[in-house]
Amino acid sequence: MSRLQVLSDAQWELIADQLPKPTGRKGRPFADARLMVEGIIYRYRCGIAWRDLPEVFGPWQTVWTWHRRLAAEETWEKILAQLRAQADAEGLIDWTASVDSTAARAHQHATNITGHTGASSNCTNPSAEPPDHAVGRSRGGLTSKVHQLVEGHGLPLATIISPGQANDAPVLTPLVEQIRVPRLGPGRARTRPDELLGDKAYSSRAIRTYLQERGITATIAEPDDQKRHRRNRGTKGGRPPKFNAQRYKGRNIIERGFCHLKQWRGIATRYDKLATTYRAAALLHGVTAWTKHLSDTL
Repeated sequence: MSRLQVLSDAQWELIADQLPKPTGRKGRPFADARLMVEGIIYRYRCGIAWRDLPEVFGPWQTVWTWHRRLAAEETWEKILAQLRAQADAEGLIDWTASVDSTAARAHQHATNITGHTGASSNCTNPSAEPPDHAVGRSRGGLTSKVHQLVEGHGLPLATIISPGQANDAPVLTPLVEQIRVPRLGPGRARTRPDELLGDKAYSSRAIRTYLQERGITATIAEPDDQKRHRRNRGTKGGRPPKFNAQRYKGRNIIERGFCHLKQWRGIATRYDKLATTYRAAALLHGVTAWTKHLSDTL
């Protein structure tokens, strides 16, 4: 396989049916879907400008148009839902989930449009472009955050983009609400993991209550200040939350997943002006991971 191609034939067969096809109408020749997807992957994997795409992928404007169109039509969300349904039917999903976020520096090319730092978030509707384009100002400058909730093999179940200075805790509920794994046969889609592993950023009474009400076991580390505050209140402080230190060691799976995600330089550094197209790149990376997971088991 050449450096210009990432998807194997087995991986491509898993997603080809969900991508646009020729309509049969007269007009310009329809671009090859596989070539367009490989062009999008190449751009984000190398972190180059769209204009610098190798000529083998055809006009860069066509590749960009495909990327923008697939992001707007939520194509990658639909493909991911199909892949997860297939994996669930084959028993390949580990329902011990982990949650975390990783920050990405926003390049100056991503910040030269009008924005409103600190504007309302689009966490409840990730497909809508937020007013601030999910770019925020922090000590590291202009940054964005990629929030993910992954299953036990490190494969993403939900992805949200937020400004870099945003706290992790408020994004947990929208991430859990995004989980939806359809059944290939009869039955309702699965919408909750068995257990959720999270670091101290997610330790709050509201989050623990929310997870308990949904029947999700919370394995979340408790920060020292919360422990001290509970002890200072004596009997009124209540019992410490249950915490399985051995199970918590499995949370490193999401850290390893972020290492793979940031191998794509166009995700490790954000060059996209729009949050929706940047998120689409993260979803496409998830598609390559899920297809590899499924094709390896065929």
